[in-house]
Amino acid sequence: MCVDTPTRKPLDRHRLWSQLSDKSDFWTEIDVVQTTESTNVDLADAAKHGAREGRVLIAEEQSGGRGRLDRQWVSPARAGLTMSFLLRPAAPREQWGTLSLLTAVALEETLKAVCGVSAKLKWPNDVLIDGRKVCGILAQVEGGAVIVGAGLNVSLAEEELPVPEATSLLLAGASTLDREAIAVGFLAHVAAVYQSWNERGPASVIERWRRHSATLGRHVEVSFPNGRKVTGRAIGIDNAGCLQVSQPDGAVATVAAGDIVHLRPQG
Repeated sequence: MCVDTPTRKPLDRHRLWSQLSDKSDFWTEIDVVQTTESTNVDLADAAKHGAREGRVLIAEEQSGGRGRLDRQWVSPARAGLTMSFLLRPAAPREQWGTLSLLTAVALEETLKAVCGVSAKLKWPNDVLIDGRKVCGILAQVEGGAVIVGAGLNVSLAEEELPVPEATSLLLAGASTLDREAIAVGFLAHVAAVYQSWNERGPASVIERWRRHSATLGRHVEVSFPNGRKVTGRAIGIDNAGCLQVSQPDGAVATVAAGDIVHLRPQG
């Protein structure tokens, strides 16, 4: 498939804002920095000082980005989309855990609409193409705000991938690697889904996530920070975004957070 844009040209904040404003009136500010330790950390600090909902920060390169369980997230400069955005949800706090699912749903829809790529969603916060990770999502609460970060591999070649289990839009044969178009489409989708989430609750987001899940119906192993493990079949997602795992003894474990491995089918 032919790629229609230069792969690693710098992002233009003014052009981003102009294009985004045409598609959505939710976002209040967008900044692009050349490098930072972590966009999530920067926006969390801004939230402490009263930053408004709808603020977006994109970094061309991160020096200390992290994923779940404090894993390092690295990418060559301008080879991906590394961004965070600030939300101040009106929904009850017990529903905030579904914002990672919301972000994954919005990205899946964006990749299909903008890039012509089909993706699947791995609980709790990964987006996969052909079983390989193309994006990781990390949400954190800061007072009355939630900071959501996403790191999307756009133009990484095979030798640039951080781990063999990763992939990029380039390797997946995306119809475009235009980071501005992808960023604008993604943020417009996030805003639309978030508005519905705030007004109607998480049910529609969870249903959309289920439709594109790579986890539900699979045999999984869940590892917890204390060393405990749960193995079984992933059977559902509850209204708080927790994974429900049916164990071999028939008991159902409700998992709020953990490291998930998809196991090979039993047979």
